[in-house]
Amino acid sequence: MGTQPHLLIEEGAVADLALVPGDPGRVDRIADHCEESETVASNREYKVVNASYEGRELTICSTGIGCPSAAIALEELANVGVETVVRVGTTGALQSDIEIGDMIVATGAAKNEGTTKRYEDVEYPAVPDYEVLSALVDAAEANGEDIHVGPIASDDAYYAETEAYVADWEEAGLLSVEMEAAALFTLARRRGLQAGAICTVDGNLVEGTQKGTDTEDDELPEKAKNNVARAIDIALEAATTL
Repeated sequence: MGTQPHLLIEEGAVADLALVPGDPGRVDRIADHCEESETVASNREYKVVNASYEGRELTICSTGIGCPSAAIALEELANVGVETVVRVGTTGALQSDIEIGDMIVATGAAKNEGTTKRYEDVEYPAVPDYEVLSALVDAAEANGEDIHVGPIASDDAYYAETEAYVADWEEAGLLSVEMEAAALFTLARRRGLQAGAICTVDGNLVEGTQKGTDTEDDELPEKAKNNVARAIDIALEAATTL
Protein backbone atom coordinates (compact mmCIF):
# COMPACT_ATOMS: atom_id res chain seq x y z
CA MET A 1 0.00 0.00 0.00
CA GLY A 2 1.56 3.29 -1.12
CA THR A 3 1.33 6.78 0.29
CA GLN A 4 -2.26 7.76 0.99
CA PRO A 5 -3.29 10.72 -1.19
CA HIS A 6 -4.89 12.88 1.50
CA LEU A 7 -3.28 11.92 4.81
CA LEU A 8 0.15 11.52 3.12
CA ILE A 9 1.07 8.51 5.27
CA GLU A 10 2.28 5.02 4.48
CA GLU A 11 1.80 1.62 6.08
CA GLY A 12 3.93 1.33 9.21
CA ALA A 13 3.98 5.08 9.81
CA VAL A 14 1.15 5.10 12.37
CA ALA A 15 -0.03 3.19 15.42
CA ASP A 16 -2.87 0.65 15.46
CA LEU A 17 -5.10 3.04 17.46
CA ALA A 18 -6.03 6.56 16.37
CA LEU A 19 -7.81 9.37 18.18
CA VAL A 20 -9.69 11.37 15.55
CA PRO A 21 -10.84 14.90 16.43
CA GLY A 22 -12.39 17.03 13.72
CA ASP A 23 -10.29 20.13 14.31
CA PRO A 24 -6.61 20.01 13.24
CA GLY A 25 -5.85 22.35 16.14
CA ARG A 26 -7.17 19.76 18.55
CA VAL A 27 -4.54 17.29 17.33
CA ASP A 28 -1.89 19.43 19.01
CA ARG A 29 -4.03 19.80 22.13
CA ILE A 30 -4.29 16.03 22.46
CA ALA A 31 -0.58 15.66 21.81
CA ASP A 32 0.11 18.15 24.63
CA HIS A 33 -1.54 15.68 27.04
CA CYS A 34 0.89 12.94 25.97
CA GLU A 35 4.42 12.25 27.14
CA GLU A 36 5.95 12.60 23.67
CA SER A 37 4.72 13.32 20.16
CA GLU A 38 5.93 13.75 16.60
CA THR A 39 4.18 15.22 13.57
CA VAL A 40 3.96 12.71 10.73
CA ALA A 41 2.08 14.65 8.07
CA SER A 42 -0.12 17.69 7.48
CA ASN A 43 -2.29 18.31 4.42
CA ARG A 44 -5.48 20.33 4.03
CA GLU A 45 -7.76 19.57 7.01
CA TYR A 46 -5.70 16.52 7.96
CA LYS A 47 -2.92 16.59 10.52
CA VAL A 48 -1.33 13.34 11.69
CA VAL A 49 0.76 13.06 14.87
CA ASN A 50 2.20 9.99 16.58
CA ALA A 51 2.28 10.11 20.37
CA SER A 52 2.68 8.02 23.51
CA TYR A 53 0.45 8.12 26.57
CA GLU A 54 1.28 6.04 29.64
CA GLY A 55 3.19 3.63 27.44
CA ARG A 56 0.41 3.29 24.84
CA GLU A 57 1.55 4.22 21.34
CA LEU A 58 -1.19 6.01 19.42
CA THR A 59 -1.85 8.23 16.44
CA ILE A 60 -3.86 11.45 16.43
CA CYS A 61 -5.48 12.42 13.12
CA SER A 62 -7.91 15.24 12.40
CA THR A 63 -10.87 14.45 10.15
CA GLY A 64 -12.07 17.94 9.23
CA ILE A 65 -15.74 18.89 9.34
CA GLY A 66 -18.44 16.46 8.26
CA CYS A 67 -18.85 12.89 7.12
CA PRO A 68 -17.23 13.21 3.66
CA SER A 69 -13.84 14.27 5.01
CA ALA A 70 -14.15 11.91 8.01
CA ALA A 71 -14.77 9.00 5.63
CA ILE A 72 -11.62 9.83 3.68
CA ALA A 73 -9.60 9.89 6.89
CA LEU A 74 -10.96 6.55 8.09
CA GLU A 75 -10.49 4.83 4.73
CA GLU A 76 -6.86 5.93 4.54
CA LEU A 77 -6.12 5.13 8.18
CA ALA A 78 -7.54 1.64 7.60
CA ASN A 79 -5.37 1.26 4.50
CA VAL A 80 -2.18 1.76 6.52
CA GLY A 81 -2.99 -0.50 9.45
CA VAL A 82 -5.10 1.42 11.98
CA GLU A 83 -7.47 -0.99 13.74
CA THR A 84 -9.25 1.24 16.29
CA VAL A 85 -10.53 4.81 15.95
CA VAL A 86 -11.94 6.99 18.73
CA ARG A 87 -13.64 10.25 17.88
CA VAL A 88 -12.91 13.04 20.34
CA GLY A 89 -15.29 15.83 19.45
CA THR A 90 -17.86 18.42 20.42
CA THR A 91 -21.62 18.16 20.08
CA GLY A 92 -24.84 20.13 20.53
CA ALA A 93 -27.25 18.71 23.11
CA LEU A 94 -30.82 17.82 22.13
CA GLN A 95 -32.26 17.16 25.60
CA SER A 96 -33.00 19.91 28.11
CA ASP A 97 -31.26 18.18 31.01
CA ILE A 98 -27.89 17.94 29.24
CA GLU A 99 -25.60 20.82 30.18
CA ILE A 100 -22.64 22.49 28.50
CA GLY A 101 -19.57 20.63 29.71
CA ASP A 102 -21.31 17.25 30.04
CA MET A 103 -19.86 14.26 28.18
CA ILE A 104 -21.76 12.08 25.72
CA VAL A 105 -20.66 8.60 24.69
CA ALA A 106 -22.59 7.53 21.61
CA THR A 107 -24.30 4.14 21.36
CA GLY A 108 -25.28 4.85 17.77
CA ALA A 109 -25.64 7.68 15.26
CA ALA A 110 -28.67 8.54 13.11
CA LYS A 111 -27.60 8.87 9.48
CA ASN A 112 -28.79 12.42 8.76
CA GLU A 113 -26.00 12.75 6.19
CA GLY A 114 -25.26 11.69 2.65
CA THR A 115 -21.91 9.93 2.81
CA THR A 116 -22.96 6.58 4.24
CA LYS A 117 -25.76 6.31 1.67
CA ARG A 118 -23.06 5.78 -0.95
CA TYR A 119 -21.84 2.74 1.00
CA GLU A 120 -25.06 1.06 2.14
CA ASP A 121 -28.79 1.38 2.74
CA VAL A 122 -29.88 3.76 5.48
CA GLU A 123 -31.46 0.87 7.41
CA TYR A 124 -28.01 -0.53 8.26
CA PRO A 125 -27.01 0.68 11.73
CA ALA A 126 -24.22 3.12 12.50
CA VAL A 127 -23.06 1.83 15.89
CA PRO A 128 -19.77 1.82 17.81
CA ASP A 129 -17.76 -1.20 18.85
CA TYR A 130 -18.82 -2.44 22.29
CA GLU A 131 -15.26 -2.68 23.64
CA VAL A 132 -14.50 0.92 22.69
CA LEU A 133 -17.87 2.12 24.00
CA SER A 134 -17.27 0.36 27.33
CA ALA A 135 -13.73 1.72 27.63
CA LEU A 136 -14.96 5.29 27.15
CA VAL A 137 -17.78 4.88 29.67
CA ASP A 138 -15.45 3.32 32.23
CA ALA A 139 -12.85 6.07 31.79
CA ALA A 140 -15.44 8.83 32.09
CA GLU A 141 -16.96 7.34 35.23
CA ALA A 142 -13.50 6.84 36.75
CA ASN A 143 -12.85 10.55 36.16
CA GLY A 144 -16.10 11.46 37.93
CA GLU A 145 -17.70 12.99 34.84
CA ASP A 146 -21.35 13.81 34.19
CA ILE A 147 -21.78 11.34 31.35
CA HIS A 148 -24.73 10.58 29.10
CA VAL A 149 -24.74 7.32 27.13
CA GLY A 150 -27.11 6.93 24.22
CA PRO A 151 -27.89 7.61 20.55
CA ILE A 152 -26.92 10.79 18.73
CA ALA A 153 -27.48 12.24 15.25
CA SER A 154 -24.88 13.01 12.59
CA ASP A 155 -26.03 15.83 10.32
CA ASP A 156 -24.54 17.41 7.18
CA ALA A 157 -26.26 20.80 7.22
CA TYR A 158 -25.04 22.82 10.20
CA TYR A 159 -26.98 25.95 9.23
CA ALA A 160 -30.15 24.07 8.24
CA GLU A 161 -30.88 22.54 11.66
CA THR A 162 -34.32 24.13 12.01
CA GLU A 163 -36.56 24.14 15.06
CA ALA A 164 -38.56 21.35 13.45
CA TYR A 165 -35.46 19.18 13.05
CA VAL A 166 -34.41 19.83 16.64
CA ALA A 167 -37.89 19.07 17.98
CA ASP A 168 -38.03 15.79 16.05
CA TRP A 169 -34.59 14.69 17.27
CA GLU A 170 -35.53 15.64 20.85
CA GLU A 171 -38.80 13.70 20.70
CA ALA A 172 -36.94 10.66 19.34
CA GLY A 173 -34.72 10.67 22.42
CA LEU A 174 -31.49 11.50 20.61
CA LEU A 175 -28.97 13.02 23.00
CA SER A 176 -27.09 15.36 20.69
CA VAL A 177 -26.09 16.21 17.14
CA GLU A 178 -22.64 16.38 15.56
CA MET A 179 -21.22 15.83 12.07
CA GLU A 180 -18.88 12.81 11.83
CA ALA A 181 -19.79 9.80 13.97
CA ALA A 182 -22.20 8.09 11.54
CA ALA A 183 -19.53 7.81 8.87
CA LEU A 184 -16.87 6.66 11.30
CA PHE A 185 -19.10 3.97 12.82
CA THR A 186 -20.37 2.78 9.44
CA LEU A 187 -17.02 2.59 7.69
CA ALA A 188 -15.31 1.04 10.69
CA ARG A 189 -17.87 -1.76 10.68
CA ARG A 190 -17.46 -2.29 6.95
CA ARG A 191 -13.66 -2.27 7.19
CA GLY A 192 -13.51 -4.54 10.24
CA LEU A 193 -12.26 -1.82 12.60
CA GLN A 194 -13.29 -0.87 16.11
CA ALA A 195 -14.76 2.60 16.58
CA GLY A 196 -16.24 4.75 19.30
CA ALA A 197 -16.95 8.40 20.07
CA ILE A 198 -16.90 10.69 23.06
CA CYS A 199 -18.10 14.25 22.57
CA THR A 200 -18.27 17.13 24.99
CA VAL A 201 -21.37 19.32 24.92
CA ASP A 202 -20.63 22.87 23.74
CA GLY A 203 -24.22 24.09 23.44
CA ASN A 204 -27.84 23.00 23.79
CA LEU A 205 -30.08 23.36 20.74
CA VAL A 206 -33.25 22.79 22.76
CA GLU A 207 -32.39 25.43 25.35
CA GLY A 208 -30.93 27.81 22.77
CA THR A 209 -27.61 28.16 24.56
CA GLN A 210 -24.69 29.36 22.50
CA LYS A 211 -21.56 27.41 21.72
CA GLY A 212 -19.03 27.74 24.52
CA THR A 213 -16.09 25.43 24.11
CA ASP A 214 -13.24 25.38 26.61
CA THR A 215 -13.19 29.11 27.32
CA GLU A 216 -12.73 31.12 30.49
CA ASP A 217 -15.99 33.04 30.02
CA ASP A 218 -17.35 33.77 33.50
CA GLU A 219 -20.91 33.24 32.22
CA LEU A 220 -20.23 29.60 31.37
CA PRO A 221 -20.79 26.80 33.89
CA GLU A 222 -17.58 25.81 35.66
CA LYS A 223 -17.45 22.42 33.96
CA ALA A 224 -17.73 24.08 30.54
CA LYS A 225 -14.49 26.01 30.99
CA ASN A 226 -12.23 23.01 30.43
CA ASN A 227 -14.60 20.58 28.78
CA VAL A 228 -12.46 19.76 25.74
CA ALA A 229 -9.42 19.09 27.91
CA ARG A 230 -11.46 16.73 30.07
CA ALA A 231 -12.79 14.85 27.03
CA ILE A 232 -9.21 14.43 25.82
CA ASP A 233 -8.18 12.98 29.18
CA ILE A 234 -11.05 10.48 29.04
CA ALA A 235 -10.18 9.38 25.52
CA LEU A 236 -6.53 8.91 26.41
CA GLU A 237 -7.38 6.91 29.53
CA ALA A 238 -9.66 4.70 27.45
CA ALA A 239 -6.89 4.25 24.88
CA THR A 240 -4.65 2.67 27.49
CA THR A 241 -7.12 -0.22 27.83
CA LEU A 242 -7.70 -0.81 24.12
